[in-house]
This record gives sequence, structure tokens and C-alpha cells, in this order.
Amino acid sequence: MKILGIESASLTASAAIWEDDMLTAEYTVNHKKTHSQTLLPMIDEIVRMTETDLKTLDAIAVSGGPGSFTGLRIGSATAKGLGQALDKPLIHVPTLDAMAYEHFGTDRLICPMLDARRAQVYCGLYEFHEEFRVMRGQAAMGISELIGEINAFRRPVVFLGDGVPVSRGRIEAECTVPHVFAPSFASRARAGAVAALGAVYFREGRTEKAEEHKPEYLRMSQAERERQKRLEKEAEAAKEI
Repeated sequence: MKILGIESASLTASAAIWEDDMLTAEYTVNHKKTHSQTLLPMIDEIVRMTETDLKTLDAIAVSGGPGSFTGLRIGSATAKGLGQALDKPLIHVPTLDAMAYEHFGTDRLICPMLDARRAQVYCGLYEFHEEFRVMRGQAAMGISELIGEINAFRRPVVFLGDGVPVSRGRIEAECTVPHVFAPSFASRARAGAVAALGAVYFREGRTEKAEEHKPEYLRMSQAERERQKRLEKEAEAAKEI
């Protein structure tokens, strides 16, 4: 089995090739360039270095959100374009699931967090000691609400993701269970994990046609929120007439 993995849900841009239970290539950049500049050249580079014929892929695994609206759209468009051109299925891998999947062997609760702005984080709760299990599915919520749920589990927890730096003070103040913060090399989204977890989902038959794929945003974009507010104001004004 050969899977191309694509990750672009956050500041990190990453592409990987996973083949027969082995990560054969991964190209990850966490820098200020936009994903539209980096993603396709990164895919081209790992394909060239590994002498991979894209026609031999079984599927394309893409980080499906939540995360940056722009980043998700770029990753989705890239995966859909390749999928349609190559006639290959896509595997929608939830972004936070893939981040948690990097932490095999821990007996701690795993809590990946992405900064969702507006005093919220995108988060989920997982365990991956012997089997990978979703304990609390992806959601957007306030940090205090999240910590309350974690405290209720009464288990040690490891925090990771770009939501940690902006929330660390609150975590330290409110988290009553033993907790640690993942080191930087194990704290960001990576295409290798997307591809590896995608292979699990592929075996389970969890694929979709390229044209069917849609990112999972969990929240409306700022433009959509502003449009909704404008429509609500217009509706209220119409009532007063």
C-alpha cells in the first residue's frame, strides 16, 4: 500500500509518502511562507527523491481540519486536484486525530490543541497506549471548558499543538491532574502521521472520491460570521419598518 500524506491545517506545511508500513519520505516546513508556495514543490521533491510514480499511489490522505481556513482550502484543493488527475481516492484524516497519533505508547491522555482565536482552541482527547482511541472528538471550545473535561478524566495528560503557547498560563493555573507539554518536535501536525493514520482508515474502507472531499472547519470563517451579523442587523431593521 502506498499513501501520499498532505498536511496544511496550521502554520506547518508537510508532505509525506508512506509505503507498506514504512514512512519513506517526509518534507516539513514550519515557516512564514504560504502553503500555496510550498506544498506542491514539497510533494514534487519527495516524489523525485524517492523515484515515486504517482500513478502507483493507492490513495491520498489529507489533513481535513479543523485549522486555518486558508490552509485547509489549499490542502483540500491540492489533494482534490491530484486525486482527480490520478483517479485516486482521498482519505479524510481529522487534523487533531493525526496529531495525537504521533504519541504512540504513552499512558497519558493526549490533548492536541490548535489556536482557534477568539479565546478558543480546536481540541480533542485521545489515548494511544495499545490501541488508538478517540476519547473526545474534535471541537472548538474555551480553554476553561476543555480543562474542566480533562480534570474530570482524572488522568495525567500531555498537551501539544500551537494552541499550547497561548493557553499555557491557563493550563498551569487550572489543570489539577499531572500534565506535561510535548517537546517541539512532537508538538506540530505532520504529514507522516496523516499518511500513517490514513493507511489505517484505508484498510477500514474510509475513503471518498476526490470531488466529495470537504474540510471540517468546525466554525464559520470570519467573513461568514460578519455576513451573518450583517444579515441579522438587516432583518432587525426590516422589523422596525
